[in-house]
Amino acid sequence: MEPTPKTWRLRVELDDSPGALARVTTRLAERDCNVLALSVIPVPGGVLDELVVRAAPGLLPADLLAAVRAEGGRCAGITAADVRDLVDAPTAALRAAARGLDDPAAACEALRAVLAADSVVTAPDSPDEQVEPDGHHARLVARDGVAVLARRGWAPFTQVELARAQALLDLLAAGGAPAPQPVGVLTTDGVAVVLRPGRSGDERAVADLRARCSMGTLFNRYHSGTRTVPRRWLHRLLSPPRGTTSVAQCADRVVALGQLIPTSTPDSAEVSLLVEDAWQGRGVGTALLGALARTARAAGYRELVGWCLPDERGLPRTAARAGLAHSCRREDGLLRVSISTGGAPITGATLPESASRQFASG
Repeated sequence: MEPTPKTWRLRVELDDSPGALARVTTRLAERDCNVLALSVIPVPGGVLDELVVRAAPGLLPADLLAAVRAEGGRCAGITAADVRDLVDAPTAALRAAARGLDDPAAACEALRAVLAADSVVTAPDSPDEQVEPDGHHARLVARDGVAVLARRGWAPFTQVELARAQALLDLLAAGGAPAPQPVGVLTTDGVAVVLRPGRSGDERAVADLRARCSMGTLFNRYHSGTRTVPRRWLHRLLSPPRGTTSVAQCADRVVALGQLIPTSTPDSAEVSLLVEDAWQGRGVGTALLGALARTARAAGYRELVGWCLPDERGLPRTAARAGLAHSCRREDGLLRVSISTGGAPITGATLPESASRQFASG
């Protein structure tokens, strides 16, 4: 079977000379690459050219970088792209604003789309809190004592992008939308749990979560019996490239972990859940899957795909309890669970704002 062409998003710095960009696109065309979109981003001292390129089958990112360098350019960032990246920035910002006004719970996901960020999370607004001065982390001010922290590994943020994101937050505030907050839910036995995005400081809590899980639970999730993993793997779990990680937290413990990872199909994302044994059957996985479905729907995904062992029925049962239509079929020796993102209620009651902050900061 012939390999499928890959689509990439490149940010390129070129000398300010006539024809520089034309020479780069010509060289890409010689490598059977199709430039699908082009935009210019102002930066101090010049501009960045952003190209969305469909590469010829078998062409690697290193080949694209070599083509740029051959014409005297420097690649400031490269990441996998999909058809949604073909929307121009102003249109994407307007769509994100409409989504955030219509569904305040999707505000962080709307910001993530505008910034093409790996993650956007909320945190208490503290003047003493600083972000890493590397351009890959940003701190935006919402209101009501809330800050928004964004991270993007594939390319540094530009001031234009950050200004656009701050304007989106200001617009949502002017429209009466509440500041983004962690979501509080009640388990079936009345215990309060906060659902929030995972962040880099959660490595120890996630390692402890894995240590408390039985080997059976770990095997059903990872299809292997490994209990401990290197710290760099935990960081990747919490900050997957172009993916989303959410955690369920009770007091100072992370009791469940969920992930969304984009697939090669633009409207589909892979979903996975890990729920501590003592919290299984209490609605935590149901609430977490419902929240992930809402996030996926806000990002434009219509389908979540989960992979289970052939006799494992936990994910289909969880989808049913979350009110999500789903279907199952055997594929490659595993059970493929297809879950629709439509109509994804979050089970439980939203906590008061003060309680949400208390649990989120615990």
